[in-house]
Amino acid sequence: MSIDEVRHPLAVHERPAAGPVHAVIFDWGGTLTPWHTIDLGQQWRVFAREVHGIPIDSDEVPQEDLDRAQELGERLHAVEQAAWQRVREDHRSARLDDILAEAGVDPREDRHHVALAAYRRFWEPHTRTDPQVRPLLEGLHARGLKVGVLSNTIWSSEFHREIFARDGVLDLIDGDVYSSELHVMKPHAEAFEAACAALGVEPVNAVFVGDRLFEDVLGSQEVGMRAIWVPHKDIPTDEQVTVDATPDGVAESLVDVLDVLDPWLAEGD
Repeated sequence: MSIDEVRHPLAVHERPAAGPVHAVIFDWGGTLTPWHTIDLGQQWRVFAREVHGIPIDSDEVPQEDLDRAQELGERLHAVEQAAWQRVREDHRSARLDDILAEAGVDPREDRHHVALAAYRRFWEPHTRTDPQVRPLLEGLHARGLKVGVLSNTIWSSEFHREIFARDGVLDLIDGDVYSSELHVMKPHAEAFEAACAALGVEPVNAVFVGDRLFEDVLGSQEVGMRAIWVPHKDIPTDEQVTVDATPDGVAESLVDVLDVLDPWLAEGD
């Protein structure tokens, strides 16, 4: 399937009319977590050094071991970048386990779990939930709305739920869907439909909140959802897609989502 076939499925159909709002579904990275500029190669250097038993802050090891760890880190980074490029081209999903396997990492190796733990520690400061999330989700529940999450990710649902539990918001999420456990990623229609199904609502009765015009705004609107854009300016150039999409609402910060929603909720009164 080509990118144009996925980007413009409503080219010959009108967008479905929005109905009463019953649920709000959020993107994760850059939306529920503040956007961070991250050295993505470093995650794999950390992983690779642990695979080879080299503490990340130590150079008191043979150069040959350092070179082997560096080569593995570069290979892992290249495999992940290729996986994300495929995502942008045809919206097939990717998984962490598949990336490791393609790079030749054997999960049976003794240090595999130690390396994964180091990888997760690297990501910990970059996965912190925005402090505005809990009051926002409480406000949505107070309005009688269901709350969902739909994320393009290589990580498992268990990993994401551990993050939400760590930050004290898991109890406020009624349903969550992760592309790693689908065969497609946003903006593919099936990803949004799966997220709505997890909440038991129709797309025309749901709102999607995200930071990307292509994946989040255009993708959700094309299945009949309303879309709220949370803009920021730091998305890497190679991850941007030029697209003509107009969000139904704009929230400069997460708490503004409630202000955008309230007039829509009043329509159903």
